Amino acid sequence: MDRITPVILCGGSGTRLWPRSRKALPKPFLPLVGEASLFAATLARAADPALFAPPVVVAGSAHLGLIESQLAEGSGALTIVEPEGRNTAAAIALAASRLPEDAVMLVCPSDHHIADQAAFADAASRAAALARGGWLVAFGIAPARPETGYGYIRRGEALADGYRIERFVEKPDFATAEGWLAEGGYCWNGGIFAFRAGTFLEELGRHRPHMAQAVAEAVRAGREEGARFHPDAGAFARIVAESVDYAVMEQTDRAAMVEANMGWSDIGNWQSLRDARDGDADGNVIRGEAELLDCRKVMVETDGPRVSVVGLEDVIVVVDKGEVLVTSAKGAAQVGKLKGAASQ
Repeated sequence: MDRITPVILCGGSGTRLWPRSRKALPKPFLPLVGEASLFAATLARAADPALFAPPVVVAGSAHLGLIESQLAEGSGALTIVEPEGRNTAAAIALAASRLPEDAVMLVCPSDHHIADQAAFADAASRAAALARGGWLVAFGIAPARPETGYGYIRRGEALADGYRIERFVEKPDFATAEGWLAEGGYCWNGGIFAFRAGTFLEELGRHRPHMAQAVAEAVRAGREEGARFHPDAGAFARIVAESVDYAVMEQTDRAAMVEANMGWSDIGNWQSLRDARDGDADGNVIRGEAELLDCRKVMVETDGPRVSVVGLEDVIVVVDKGEVLVTSAKGAAQVGKLKGAASQ
């Protein structure tokens, strides 16, 4: 059986994890859960040579040094250097264009946390089996709570290794999410996908022909530089940015899913990072010098100054390189709107 090619997408700046995540050193390259960076952990999950081929990494030029410093020596990785960000559909199309038509791609964001490696490998194997049959496969994450911050997938009829997708659903309000959880048949859309390279390009050409043509031209006119590939900037600039969900997955009649219960988190903000880390008996999480008194579900992360917190619940305090952030857990999703987050 042909091995699966991991395609690791390194985009975005992680502004909702400011001040720890900044433009020069964004979220994927930080050791936020455990010792390794999220990017290095993503590579390690897909490193079993019996199951996975060498990875393809798609990223902008600003972070090439960080990427290449964290790639294992002799990994055989190819890095595709995007001339500018054009969202996930174009990034995936670049990778697909540099692979054989029959190659099964496993598209993974570089900044997610997955706690259960065995469950991930099992889901990847099931997704690859569907992909080899011509399906475009999404990972549906078994929902742990009525979450309003994620899109959902409605499960359809059963297939040999998964399910057809009945529909993709936008982020719900809390009451709707509660109802879906009680009803069953709904999963979080984890942003992880599997498909044959040729199948993806066919569907992109069917539903977004202008994007497919621009990507093809950018690849034809691109240049190789050792283990890097540089698409043509002029052709790539003609692409209208769009996510793979909107451009392909919600348009195709070949959308399928596998369910995965693998301890997944997108580490989308400080609250989700707190929840992904191990806390004490009161749910408090501390990194650095801190003292908490009569606190519950408080997270403190400090790179130097001692932080003391008394009598609070569901609060997050971050001190990093002279910047201080204090937010409620509920307010953590708004951190990216701060002027400091946007400018740094």
